[in-house]
Amino acid sequence: MSEIEDLCVFDLETTGVNVFTDRIVTAYLGRVNRQNEITGAYSWLTDPGVEISEGASNVHGITTEMARADGRDAKETVEEILTVIRRSISTGRPLVAYNAAYDLSLLNAEAERYDLEPIADFGVVIDPLIIDKTVDKYRRGKRTLEATAAHYGVELDGAHDSKFDAIATGGVTWQVLGKVLTSRGFGDMAQVELHERQIGWAFEQQESYQEFRRSNGEPEFNVDFGWPLRERPAATTEAELETPAPEFETANAV
Repeated sequence: MSEIEDLCVFDLETTGVNVFTDRIVTAYLGRVNRQNEITGAYSWLTDPGVEISEGASNVHGITTEMARADGRDAKETVEEILTVIRRSISTGRPLVAYNAAYDLSLLNAEAERYDLEPIADFGVVIDPLIIDKTVDKYRRGKRTLEATAAHYGVELDGAHDSKFDAIATGGVTWQVLGKVLTSRGFGDMAQVELHERQIGWAFEQQESYQEFRRSNGEPEFNVDFGWPLRERPAATTEAELETPAPEFETANAV
C-alpha cells in the first residue's frame, strides 16, 4: 500500500437504494493524491428516465424535474462512465468507493439495462467502509460516510453530493490505509493482497450482521455476501427484481 501515489474516487447518487432496479442521477470520478488534492475529475448529471423517489431527492437534492431539464441521456452517460472507469483501471490506480458493492453493482446493472458491456474486473478496489470496520472493529456509533469522515477529521463539504462524497471518501481512505500500515496483524501489503483481504473481511462482516439480525427475531434474514459486486438475483425482469435485495450493510451505507 505504501507505493500508492494516488486514488480514483467514485460515487453515485441515485433514484433509490435497490442496486438492480434504481438508476444513476449523478456520478463523480476524481483522481486524488496523498494530500487528497484533486488532480483530475469527471462529473455527470443524467436524466434517469424514471421518477426520482421523494426520499432520494430529499437526500441528494436532485428532483425529477431538475434531472429532466438539465440531465444528459442516461445510456450516453452510463457508456461514458464505463469508458472513463475502464481507462482509470488500465492505469493500475485503485478504484475507491465507500460501500463499493453498492456503487459498482448499480453501475453494472445500468450497463446491462442499456445493452452495454458491464465491467467484469474492476482491478484493485478499496472500500474504506470495509477497512475501517476491520481495523477499528469495536468503535461505537454509525459508520456512515458522514460519521466516519468526522471521526477521522476529514472535511465533508456537502454530504450526499457525489463530488463531495467522493472527495471525502478519498480523505477517509488515506486515513484508514495509514491505520492498516500501523495496526498489529496488518502492516504494509501489495494492492492486490489488500483487495483480496477485503473480500474476506466483507464476508466476515456480513456473516456477523446476518447472525445479529437472525438472533434478534429475524430467523430468515439473509444478506448478500458479494463484494465488490453483489450477486445478481436469478430474476430476469425488473418487475421481479423490485423485491428488495438481501442487505449489504444497509444500516451503514446511507
